[in-house]
Amino acid sequence: MNDIFDKLYNMTAFSNIIAEPQFLIMYAIAFILLYLGIKKQYEPLLLVPIAFGVLLANFPGGGMGIIQADEQGMVEVQGVMKNIWEMPLHDIAHELGLMNFIYYMLIKTGFLPPIIFMGVGAMTDFGPMLRNLRLSIFGAAAQLGIFTVLLVSIALGFTPKEAGSLGIIGGADGPTAIFTTIKLAPHLLGPIAIAAYSYMALVPVIIPLVVKLTCTKKELCINMKEQEKKYPSKTEIKNLRVVKIIFPIAVTTVVALFVPGAVPLVGMLMFGNLVKEIGANTFRLFDAASNSIMNAATIFLGLAVGATMTSEAFLNWTTMGIVIGGFLAFALSIAGGVFFVKLVNLFSKKKINPLIGATGLSAVPMASRVANEIALKYDSKNHVLQYCMASNISGVIGSAVAAGVLISFLG
Repeated sequence: MNDIFDKLYNMTAFSNIIAEPQFLIMYAIAFILLYLGIKKQYEPLLLVPIAFGVLLANFPGGGMGIIQADEQGMVEVQGVMKNIWEMPLHDIAHELGLMNFIYYMLIKTGFLPPIIFMGVGAMTDFGPMLRNLRLSIFGAAAQLGIFTVLLVSIALGFTPKEAGSLGIIGGADGPTAIFTTIKLAPHLLGPIAIAAYSYMALVPVIIPLVVKLTCTKKELCINMKEQEKKYPSKTEIKNLRVVKIIFPIAVTTVVALFVPGAVPLVGMLMFGNLVKEIGANTFRLFDAASNSIMNAATIFLGLAVGATMTSEAFLNWTTMGIVIGGFLAFALSIAGGVFFVKLVNLFSKKKINPLIGATGLSAVPMASRVANEIALKYDSKNHVLQYCMASNISGVIGSAVAAGVLISFLG
């Protein structure tokens, strides 16, 4: 009878959890992320699958955790070292499990991030940016955190490739962070992806914190509509529809010529936007890119990224450094946009609300909504959403270009 109970006990995961209590820490992290996604509604489409992936990966014996290959592509399979890239997909699925199959087929190959960018492009309206082109420059200024943390990370002992992957978190763009990390430091993909998506979800917390530390009440009360009335723009787009069709083609061409490394992300972003703007003739392509393809890609990306966060991969000092460095990159990107607005205001009669600089991130449209809520707290008539979107949308392009630069220089 004792043997039967011993076998029943060993069949469960309890013996492994008792022997390795660090699993409990990972469960707590998964439950916190689920709480933020479900209860607080912080980016639930991203955070819920990632959190559930974390949960699945840390059940001993479940076989759902990602087994990371080394730099040569070698991975241990039942005590034997094999080259993951020489293994047929059905062998990966059979010997390493479902999640490794998804990870090595869709994530590690760099397939899903550009596909998600195509969906983002299909759901993005560049109109606010085109109508307020002068505000789009703040999307570039907000990339300050990426390059600042890159230099700091190198000084602290990270390799240049690891530092580049860490710094890109400041772009506040999960797919961009994943794509860059796959190219530069794939062994850090789990913690970097988790940090990037977690901080994106925490935009409603981080932006108000940075704004409170860097802006005065007078600056936050700058009313953009009143400034437009006092100093009306001298340029006006006569045929916005034509411009919105030409824009993605022109941007793709320019980026391809100057930063070829950014083409997979920017090119797919612009293609998705192009099929949206053409209209009825490409509606089926737009519908697929923005709905079924985008939704499927988000599910697979979230689960697989979460599954990389096993206790062995996450509970170490390198990961703690990534979490801290990622927050620094994120906060500096917000502050960089804010301070650039302050600099422009010193030399311009037409003042700009610093909240527009704070939204130069790639977290669209959450960053703009958060900034608008902050502005309305100080003045119930001060709606800055459309102006923030100009900076916010340009930040999507800016972060992808920054990723291309890092990949070109460090890859």
